[in-house]
Amino acid sequence: MSHLLDTSFPVAPLRRFILELTDGPFGSSLTSSHYSENGARVIRLGNIGSAEFRSDDEAYIPLDYFNSLRRHEVVPGDLIIAGLGDQKHPVGRACVAPTGLGPAIVKADCFRARLDEIRLLHRYSAWALSSSAISQQILTLTRGTTRARINLDLVREIELPVPSVEEQRRIADFLDAETARIDSLAALRERQVRLALTRLETLAKRETGRVLVRDIENSPEEWATYPLRRAISGIKTGATPPSSGPELWVEDTRPDTVPWYGPSSFQGLMNLGVPVKHLPSDAVTERVVPLFTKGSVLIIGIGATAGKVAYLDHDASTNQQITALSPERGVSGKFLAWQLWAATQELRELAPYTTLPIINNDFLKSFPVAMPSADLQSAVARKLDRAAERVGVLHAAAAQASHLVQERRQALITAAVTGQFDVSTASGRNVTEGVSA
Repeated sequence: MSHLLDTSFPVAPLRRFILELTDGPFGSSLTSSHYSENGARVIRLGNIGSAEFRSDDEAYIPLDYFNSLRRHEVVPGDLIIAGLGDQKHPVGRACVAPTGLGPAIVKADCFRARLDEIRLLHRYSAWALSSSAISQQILTLTRGTTRARINLDLVREIELPVPSVEEQRRIADFLDAETARIDSLAALRERQVRLALTRLETLAKRETGRVLVRDIENSPEEWATYPLRRAISGIKTGATPPSSGPELWVEDTRPDTVPWYGPSSFQGLMNLGVPVKHLPSDAVTERVVPLFTKGSVLIIGIGATAGKVAYLDHDASTNQQITALSPERGVSGKFLAWQLWAATQELRELAPYTTLPIINNDFLKSFPVAMPSADLQSAVARKLDRAAERVGVLHAAAAQASHLVQERRQALITAAVTGQFDVSTASGRNVTEGVSA
């Protein structure tokens, strides 16, 4: 394959430097039934970041079974390459196995490589494979429709810029230091957003009376505490149309459509994002897919995001994982939504469990809520809406800044591994500002 890399360095395929290359065990050789509480580490796709080993996705197999899978073994310093990717996690990204890893193997769609480090360093290779320039090259080699995939043969053909080993070491040292600085700035913004959300949650618990539910005897006279069933006039669960073929769904540009939401639509602070699909109005009937009216409170009843709450400011329908509450006369839907939002953790902790919490209708109807006068409900809802708006502005600014930082981070990596500047004399701050994403 002739390379198209814009680089001042010599270019060569990985196969010229590979001493060993193996993938993980496939099929029945390694399934979730083999996992154990401890033992040998199983390195999965979630552990492979861009030149960074991510340790939070932990899985283990018993040591005796590990001994039967030794050909897939990973030791500290090995190069680990992702054989499967998506838009957020590029295929071909790589990292170096960290010190102190202990016994470990790679899983399917993860590759372990050992290179001739006299000529090509693992640390530099991880940065090069995680650069935009190499990611684009790898995409031309990939197989797969919904997710890009490469195999061992394709890994061997990936072409990298190959400067001298001394220059490789300088580039890796430079990128280690500069990306750590960039990542610390991004982490600071994330902490600021989390702190703002924590403060909003504390405010919501206080203002909506969640603290009173656990201290009924000391609650003010103007507040009443009772089961949720007394605060609502109706409770219904959404549905999926029995005939859900392509002909049922319609374009959202049509005026006679109803948005149909799922758990993935719950975004931000009680806000609904993009609907999963749209249904024609005549398909939304009480017996098929119930219509939930403006002012209803939506709550995810099952799954990893159970307990998430959204306030419905327009008529809509949902799938069967979502329950809609219709507030009783004199009950503010927005206030009720804020109170349940503040009680998300309580809902998850108190709900019946299988492997995940199940917030069913009977449980919801018995869940205790605190209710003040209608005027106070409205005042509290407005106060929390204003506070949430401020948090939303902060979150949007942080997200925009994070996106820009990540673009510049990626540009910095590509510029360094392709030799667009001399890392021995460059200032990371100036280079980050100067390179184009």
